[in-house]
Amino acid sequence: MVGHSLPDKPKNLPTMSKVKDDTAFFLKDVSVSYQLPNERIHTFKEYAIRLVQGKIKYNSFLALDKINLAVKEGEILGILGRNGAGKSTLLKVLARVLYPTEGQVWVKGQVYPLLQLGAGFHPELTGIENVYLNGTLLGHSKQEVEEKLPEIIDFAEIGDFIYSPLRTFSSGMTARLGFAVATAWTPDILILDETLSVGDAAFVEKCANRMKEFRESGATVLLVSHDVDMVEDLCQRAALLEHGKLIALGDAGEVSKQYRKMLFQDN
Repeated sequence: MVGHSLPDKPKNLPTMSKVKDDTAFFLKDVSVSYQLPNERIHTFKEYAIRLVQGKIKYNSFLALDKINLAVKEGEILGILGRNGAGKSTLLKVLARVLYPTEGQVWVKGQVYPLLQLGAGFHPELTGIENVYLNGTLLGHSKQEVEEKLPEIIDFAEIGDFIYSPLRTFSSGMTARLGFAVATAWTPDILILDETLSVGDAAFVEKCANRMKEFRESGATVLLVSHDVDMVEDLCQRAALLEHGKLIALGDAGEVSKQYRKMLFQDN
C-alpha cells in the first residue's frame, strides 16, 4: 500500500481586500509536496506496524513548485502539460480540495469543479433523481433544479435513459449528464479537467459552444485538455506545466505551439 500525507492548511492568508477587483484568482509561490514511502507496503497492518516502529522512510515528491499565476474574471485559461506535470494538482488547489504546502491562494466567487464528471451520482438512482442529487450538491434548491430540468435533459441527449438507474448508463452517458448538470448554471469559476471529450464530435462541439457562452457571460473557466486545438479555439491564454513548474504562460496559440514542440521532441 502506498500512501501520502496531505499538507496542512496554510494560516494567516491575506484577505480578498488586497486583490484587484477584476481578479478571479491568483496564486503566489504555491508549492505542493507529498511524502511517499520509499518502499512498497502491501497491507495496512504492515504499514501500521512499521509506522509505530518508526521504520517507514519517506521520499518527498514536489507536485507543484513555486507557481505564480493570476487570472482575471471572464477569462478562459487553458492548462497544458504532459501526464504528471501537475495539472490536476493545480486544479485541486484552486477547487479547495487540496491545500498547498507553501504559498498563498486567493479565489473569489463560487467554484464549480468538474474534476470528474458524474462524481456524486448514485448508481441505483435514476438519471432524474441524480440530477436533483447533483444539483443539491452544487448548492441549488429543489425549485432551482426543477426550473433547469428540461434544459438539462435536452442538453444531455440521453433519451429515455433519463428515467433509468444510472448503473444502466454507459460511461459516456454518465459524463454527458454530469456535464449538463454542472453547466446548467453559470458559475463564477468553472474548473474542467479533461471533461469536454464526453461523446461524439457533435456533442463535443456543443460543449465547446457552452464554454463560449460562459466566456461571453463573464464566467472564469480553467480548462485542462490534451486537445490543443480546443485550447486554441476556446482560450485567450494558456499555461504550460512541466514537472510541477510553470514554464510558459501567454497567448494560447503560442503556448500551444510550444507544447506541440515538446511532444514532438519526445517521439
